[in-house]
Amino acid sequence: MQIDALKTLAVDALEELKARDISLMDVSRLTSVTDLMVIASGTSTRHVAALADNVVEKAKAGGVQPLGVEGENGADWVLVDLGDLVVHVMLPETRQLYDLERLWADLPSDAEVRGSRSGGEAGGA
Repeated sequence: MQIDALKTLAVDALEELKARDISLMDVSRLTSVTDLMVIASGTSTRHVAALADNVVEKAKAGGVQPLGVEGENGADWVLVDLGDLVVHVMLPETRQLYDLERLWADLPSDAEVRGSRSGGEAGGA
């Protein structure tokens, strides 16, 4: 499945069960682990679990087998790994605590890291 279709599938699955504050982050220049992250909030641990389950069900129905689902037991943060797209569903207080949007926005890209390791911008006087 193409990344745009996968993104639409995940967002639709979250919206179907009334996820709150859905945000999308393109992290393809920051990491080789995934290309996109979808971050959403649920109103309770039950809602968080239901949102993640719905993403998994819709992905499977669309022919995408999730690579993993983490955090289902506590359900204050559930991660659904769909390969090129990772979905994070959290309680609002958990989302505020970890602030993934700020964390990923503040990271340098892989190219910037490689440049600094090879002496790119940090030259001698």
